[in-house]
Amino acid sequence: MKFMKLGLNPDTFYTEETTRNVLSDVPTDLTIRIDGMSYLLHKSCLVPKCGLLQRLFSEKDDGGSISVDLHDIPGGEEPFELCAKFCYGITISLSAHNFVPAFCAASFLRMTEKVENGNLIAKLEAFFSSCILQAWKDTLITLQNAESAHEWCGNLGIVRRCIESIVDKILTPPTKVRWSYTYTRPGYIRKRRKSVPKDWWTEDISCLGIDMFSSIVTTISSTSMLQPQLIGEALHVYAHCWLLNSSEGSRDSSNRKRRILETIVKLIPAEKGSVSIKFLLRLLSTANSLGASPVSKAELLRLSGLQLDEATLPDLLLPNAATSHDVDLFKTVAWSFMRQWKRRSSAGERQSLREMHKVGKLIDSYLQVVAKDARMPAHKMVSLIETLPATARPQHDHLYKAINIYLKAHPDVSKANKKHLCSFLDCQKLSPEVRSHASKNERLPLRTVVQVLFFEQEKSNTTSSNQFENSVIRDDLSNLKVSSTAAEEQSNGTRPKAPGTNRALHRSLDDKAQLSKELSFKVKLETEKEKKWEAAGDAAPQLNPHNKAQMRSLSKMTYIKR
Repeated sequence: MKFMKLGLNPDTFYTEETTRNVLSDVPTDLTIRIDGMSYLLHKSCLVPKCGLLQRLFSEKDDGGSISVDLHDIPGGEEPFELCAKFCYGITISLSAHNFVPAFCAASFLRMTEKVENGNLIAKLEAFFSSCILQAWKDTLITLQNAESAHEWCGNLGIVRRCIESIVDKILTPPTKVRWSYTYTRPGYIRKRRKSVPKDWWTEDISCLGIDMFSSIVTTISSTSMLQPQLIGEALHVYAHCWLLNSSEGSRDSSNRKRRILETIVKLIPAEKGSVSIKFLLRLLSTANSLGASPVSKAELLRLSGLQLDEATLPDLLLPNAATSHDVDLFKTVAWSFMRQWKRRSSAGERQSLREMHKVGKLIDSYLQVVAKDARMPAHKMVSLIETLPATARPQHDHLYKAINIYLKAHPDVSKANKKHLCSFLDCQKLSPEVRSHASKNERLPLRTVVQVLFFEQEKSNTTSSNQFENSVIRDDLSNLKVSSTAAEEQSNGTRPKAPGTNRALHRSLDDKAQLSKELSFKVKLETEKEKKWEAAGDAAPQLNPHNKAQMRSLSKMTYIKR
């Protein structure tokens, strides 16, 4: 950090209760009151260097002692005392930490070159240009201090020049960065790295208030010289510093956080992938808890839905105060994805379908996690399953697993909810291994188990029918060959052999047909029983021993061909 020392005389200021005096043989004739402190000084030292005092005293100076109230001086007592000590020639030390209040106070007192050559403002201006603006961290400290006197610093050009200096350094190629910076990312060891990371600046500018930070990011974005991902990384670091990891505070703190969040949302680059889907979901969750504006929520929903196909399961596991996972938030994002998918699916159908399948698999994986939550109601599981159409799930193995996990974690779930959940399962989209498990799963409704077994039987019949048709074709070819051979033998005077028959295959086909009829009759019988139970208002028995025996019988019928 750069320093500048002015003056050679020792410090002679001292305090008596609420008064600051100067050791001197000459009686004081000037009283300056600032807030609760009074300064007893000499007109001969201050007036020649302060244009404001010259104007005030020219109106009412009668040669005696004068009192002046300067309660509105920027910065208050400390910067005024620096200016007063400069007038007395007392040694003062200036740095980025006290430059802003000193510069504003000197400007308030009009300590310019027009009043006296070599005045304080000229020296402060030289220090600002040659030292502070040339150092990365000094510029940041100065800009941070400018927030407390934003109006004065804005009018004096301090804010503008600091932002220009910071942006210029950020846009400098990393190979040319020679100044000190802060970078404390996990796993980063500066001694082992010769190159400067591209996002070396993101952590340092996160110390600024949201207004200064926004001005810097907006200026950088307007140049189009940095990748959108770097802008997104700066937003990510700033949000973690001021928004996502900070503890809950007062109402004023909530209002400040809401303003920070809404500003960050406005600063997110338009390019897809400039920020991660996990960051967007965390911002959306925070926006709901802070009561952010509908515009900010809608934009976060749009961006989250646009990138949902890029998400992974850990990205979605955001804790919520009410439940273990914020299912409602994820459902709204899924709906946003669907709306945008429908608009762009016509442009590239194959790519759009691939995105839909990825999101379908993601939702089923998410369902497997939230299904373990004992407080998760069945209607939320159903609503989340319903967010995507049937085409989103080319296979139902993951969906079956999620439903099975939910039924295991919620043994008291009602029969109606159980049936509703299982109604989404399509037996044709289950793998043979999963169908085998489902046919023996006592947690499933009886109707679902029967449907699985019926599908297995139908599939078995279809396979047998295909095999029979192939056999008939082979026999026809064989008979044709035999007929040809018989004709040839007859022409040669030999006796033809009788053609073979296919009674065994016909008998097999008749058995399969009869088996299918029997199974269809049993399915119809079980369905009628279930309807009677529902009409009577009674709960259907859940696989009593008779039902279990029936299921085993159906399973044997399914695999009787073996």
